This record gives sequence, structure tokens and C-alpha cells, in this order.
Amino acid sequence: MPRSMQLLSGVLVLCFLAVFATNLHGQNEVLGEIEFVGASGVEKTSGVWIDGQYVGYLQELKGSKKILLLPGEHEIVVRQGGYKDSAQKVIVQPGEKQVLRVAMEKDPRIQLPTVTAEVKLSVNPDRAAVFVDDVFIGHVAEFSGVGRALLVAPGKHKITISLPGYQSLETEINLVANQKFKIKTDLIKSGGVPQANPP
Repeated sequence: MPRSMQLLSGVLVLCFLAVFATNLHGQNEVLGEIEFVGASGVEKTSGVWIDGQYVGYLQELKGSKKILLLPGEHEIVVRQGGYKDSAQKVIVQPGEKQVLRVAMEKDPRIQLPTVTAEVKLSVNPDRAAVFVDDVFIGHVAEFSGVGRALLVAPGKHKITISLPGYQSLETEINLVANQKFKIKTDLIKSGGVPQANPP
């Protein structure tokens, strides 16, 4: 390749990179950022829904997983098993960062069972949301590993494990008192739009 062609190719690549970087910078000025702050471990492990879509648990939504939203009104709901939902509407402004402080309140209507069965989870990725009978109770990492398990009342239960960008896993179990059960799987990446999550 002649020297002039190499030089022209190099200039074209630099121009493309400059336009690409400008576009990226412009997108960041259009989007608004939401930062979550939780008071305790309960809040930090609570699940976050934005406009009805599960996006992850509070503690992980920073760095490369920070929440960037289009300007306008958005509904944000934070959930944790045994606690009341914390819901609020936010108005996102272009290029602005908002800090949302989250404090979960115990739900007095929830009665923990005195006799339980144990469900151990070994699911990849372990940041996926876990639902028991369509109620969010945490993310996989909270119920996997040594000394950790999901405690449920004996009987029939529907367990759903869901994460945007992956196919949801749904299974029904019927456990007796003090039974130990293990769910082990790798979630499969979905080919297109993430599937809707349970409410």
C-alpha cells in the first residue's frame, strides 16, 4: 500500500473515532443518571424495577451497571421479601444525576413460617432475581453458598428466577417440612428483547 493511502486510512480512522466519541459524549448529556443509596443491608440487597422492568439489586447498580434513563417521568419501585414496596416517581433531566435514598419498612402482614423447607440455589448469573409465588424475595447470591438457603413453608410453591437479557427459569416444587432441595442451572441468554418479569 502506498504511503499516501496509509496516511489517508489513518486520517479516516481518526475522524471516525472522533465522531464516535462525540456521539457517545452527546448521549451522556441526553441521559440522566439515578444513583441509589440504601441505609442498611436490607436496602442494598433489595430489587429495583424501573417502569415495570427489573434492572438488578440496589447495591450493584453503579459503575458499569449504573442507571442511565431518558429524560421524563419514570416509576421506580424497590422490593424486598417481608418489606413494603418503596415506590416513587422521578422526573429525569438531561445530563443530571439524582440520588435516591431508599429505606425499606417491614410489612407487618407478613408472617414467617415456624416450620420450613430449604431451597439451595446455584444459578448463574447469581445477580438474577428470585420470586416465590410471584413475590420478589431477593437475588440468587443471597441463597447460595455455605450456610445460605431460601426458607419456605412446606407445600407447593412456584419459583421463578429472572434477569433482563436471559430466559426466565420457572419451576414448581412441593416440599415437606425440613426437606432440602437444590436448584442448579445456568440461565440462557435470550436472543432479543428481555422477557417480562413477574410482578
